[in-house]
Order: sequence, then structure tokens, then C-alpha cells
Amino acid sequence: MVAGWRYFSNIWIMVSHNLRRRKNSSRQLFLGNIDKKLLFVTLILVVLGLIAIADASAPQALNVFNDKYYYIKQQIVWAVAGVAALFVVSKINYKFWKKISIVFFGLSVVLLVVVLIPGIGTKVYGARRWLIFGPISIQPSELVKLTLAFFMAYLLENRDKILRSFIPVVLVSVLIMLEPDLGTNIIVLVIGLSQIFVSGIKISYFIGSLVVGALSGLALIFTSEYRRNRLLTFFKVSQDPLGKDYHIRQILLALGSGGLFGRGLGQSLQKYLFLPEAATDSIFAVIVEEVGFVGGLVIIGLFIYLIYRGIRIAKNAPDDFSRILATGIIIWISSQTLLNMGSIVSLVPLTGIPLPFFSYGGSALCMILISIGILLNISRFSKQSGSLLKRK
Repeated sequence: MVAGWRYFSNIWIMVSHNLRRRKNSSRQLFLGNIDKKLLFVTLILVVLGLIAIADASAPQALNVFNDKYYYIKQQIVWAVAGVAALFVVSKINYKFWKKISIVFFGLSVVLLVVVLIPGIGTKVYGARRWLIFGPISIQPSELVKLTLAFFMAYLLENRDKILRSFIPVVLVSVLIMLEPDLGTNIIVLVIGLSQIFVSGIKISYFIGSLVVGALSGLALIFTSEYRRNRLLTFFKVSQDPLGKDYHIRQILLALGSGGLFGRGLGQSLQKYLFLPEAATDSIFAVIVEEVGFVGGLVIIGLFIYLIYRGIRIAKNAPDDFSRILATGIIIWISSQTLLNMGSIVSLVPLTGIPLPFFSYGGSALCMILISIGILLNISRFSKQSGSLLKRK
């Protein structure tokens, strides 16, 4: 009897051990050695972003489409597609992107040209930024942020091509300004120049490029009445409360009325068509109005932690290509977050830059999630210590 019990007990132990091993193998196959903390904070931001869009977009969706769920239904579809793409891309060896970087960058440049053609590119608020294919709309300038990061990493891996790498940055910058879109242009320039910086360029060349870029930016601002008014409004708030200053005044009203803990989720007043772009560029103002200063700090903390994980991945990247690529991606996310939040709290002029994960926009969300997938794949091969290339 005892022998029989031992026999079946041993069988059960073997089966249980085998099941646990298979479960662990499946988990390892699914998540591997990726930076799980980066993955989890990303998924948290996606969920919070969907909640924010469902809340902030309801009045406008009801007013325009007679369906308060119109925007959130579309964003959920894009979010599901983006998260699926994130997991797929996290399984693709990052070296694959080096092989096709020229093709992808070339296609994105072609799309930037096509969007400028009247009758093909869709004009919204005086700018041609969208290509519409039936129910799907694509913003080529969102695609080019990632493809430029690919191509720059490919070029800058070879230090002999550092000076030539300014050419694609200038090309993309010119095409985006023809739309025109100064906010996206700033992000593209920051991505390209940051990658050039970490590749080991001479400081004198880098400073020179910054000076040229700053002068060009000022020229673009003062040659456009719309951009000039935005800058002057930043320095002279309340000069025209119902005109030029209206947007920033409504943002500040939303922030101020949120107080320490906010009005409560769903209780924003500014989202009821008082605050322009409540579900896109200005969504952080609605969030702070509802969850207050403390809730806003929590969201800022999540972004800081995501950026920190990305910096660790770039620092510990296994080779120059992955390091430069990871740098471009994390600079893209961090600079876009900083400029959006900075404009909302009136630290910088309004630029119309969306907040990653939170602002409504399917193509933007998908590209961000794909880029996170690439960071996760790089993290599989990370080393414990990384260093920048020695400067020339």
C-alpha cells in the first residue's frame, strides 16, 4: 500500500514539475529577457490614455458625430493594434531594422512628398498632414520620426558618415515645414541632432548645427503670422482674451480649477467645448482639472520612469547601432512629452505637439508602441555597462 502511494506520489511530482517547466518556458517565450518594467509602465500609460480620451473627447464627439464614444472606439482599435505590434516587434532582432532602414526611410520621405499634393493630402486647419485611405488616416510625419531614427542609426554607426547624416535631417525638416508643422519639425530635429551628438561628432560642429537650427526656427516663426502670434501670446498673456490668448487662458483655467486633488474623474467643465483640442494637444489640462496637481504628478512620474528605463536600455545597448537607435527613440518620447506638458503649464509657447499615449491619434500611438517594442528587443541583448563613443 505504501509502495503504491509512493509510486503515484512520484508520478504526480513529475507531472507537476513538467507543467511548471512548460509554464515557465511559455512565459520565457512570451516575455523573454525583455525589460518587463518598461513593458508594464507602457501598458499602464496606454490604459490611462484610453480612459483620458474616453472622458475628454465625449462632448466633442457628441457634438460632431452624435456619438460620444466615436473617438474612443477608434482609439481602442489603434491601441489594440499597437500593443499587438509592440509584442511582435519585441521578438524581431533589432539588427533587422538596420537592413531595411534605407527602404523604410525612403518610403516615409515619399509619403511626406505625397501628402503635400493637393487632392491627395488632406488639409486640416490650413495644413496638409494627413493621408486618408477609406476609414484609415495616416500622418506621415509620425512615421518619419521612427524611420529617421532607423536611418540615422544606420549612418552614424559608421563614424566616417557623421557629417553626411545632417542631410536626411534637413531633408525631412524642410518637407515637414512645407505642410507646415513646426511642432513636429522640432521633434524631428531633436531626434536627429541627439543621435548625431551621441555618435561622437566634434562639439564645434554640433554647436554650429544648433545655432543654425535656432536661427532657422526664429526665421520660420517671424515669417508666419500664426506662429508669431503664438510666440507673442506666450510673452503677453491676457492681451486678447477672446482671440489670440483664448486657448492658453482656457488651459490655465482648467489647471487652476483642478486644485490639489481635482474636480473628480469625469467632472471637467473645460472639456465641454470651452477648451480647444481637449482630446488631443490639450488633454493634459483636462486630466489635471479632474485629478488635480497630485494626479498630474503621478502621470509625470510614470513618464519619468518610462524615460529612465529607456535611458538604461540605451546605455547598456550591445552595439553602436542599437545604442544610437535607442537614444533616438527615447529622446523622441521624452522631448515630445516635455514640450507638450511645458506648453500646457505655459513654460514654452503652444506648439500643437500631442502628448504620447494620451492624445487622440491612432498613427501616433501605434508608432510610439512600435518604438517601445524595439527598445524591448534591444533590452534582450543589453550588457551591464555601456559607454558613449570617444569624441573626435
